[in-house]
Amino acid sequence: MGEAYGKAEALYDKDIMPYISSCNIACGFHSGNPLTIERTIHTALEHDVAIGAHPAFPDLQGFGRRVMHIPQKELTAIVRYQIAALKGMTEALGGKLHHVKPHGALYNLAAKDESTAQAIVQAIASIDEYMIVYGLPDSVMEKTTRKAGLQYAREGFVDRTYENDGSLRTRTLPDAVIHKEQQVLAQVHTMVKKGQVRTHSNQVIDLKIDTLCLHSDTKGAARLARNIHETLTGHGIEIHRIERT
Repeated sequence: MGEAYGKAEALYDKDIMPYISSCNIACGFHSGNPLTIERTIHTALEHDVAIGAHPAFPDLQGFGRRVMHIPQKELTAIVRYQIAALKGMTEALGGKLHHVKPHGALYNLAAKDESTAQAIVQAIASIDEYMIVYGLPDSVMEKTTRKAGLQYAREGFVDRTYENDGSLRTRTLPDAVIHKEQQVLAQVHTMVKKGQVRTHSNQVIDLKIDTLCLHSDTKGAARLARNIHETLTGHGIEIHRIERT
């Protein structure tokens, strides 16, 4: 959320908020600006949606989707800065920061690279050791987070295609993003009901998850959010924020 500027930022976020339990707000390094961040926090609070920081590589031109090789100490400072800013703004507006979910290339690199994962975990722990970390299941990020004693939420992507190793298919390859609504809903059903996902090469793999992710910039995201919500609740599945332990 909050990944646009000016008037554009209100077009979709406000329509998605009623159907979700938590959101990840851009911290300004890949997108967003102070006013957009503040407005998005207000909207989340209005809908009682748990607020998360969405830190990224400092890459406005590439929307945070390009890998940047940054020394661990510097990366920790970059992530700490973003989380602290989002936390401070959220608290100033009467809320509380609930979780952290890295964005884009930072998220995917941390899933495989221990140094990157450690940089992120160190930044989070230095601010609030009870913060929940969102990330890929069975990843380096999960192992690093749990080893540090932080709470981890395993995330499944409803609008992205997976590879056989459980990683997300890179956006530079064909079919990385799922655009067909029925395919999205089918993936939601498989993830939630069976704890599995069908990969790009048509292999079924296990994927145990605690939370679902829908990107606000996916075409038709507001409609998808509503239909996913209705599909889940229609099958007796309760949607609620993950509680801190």
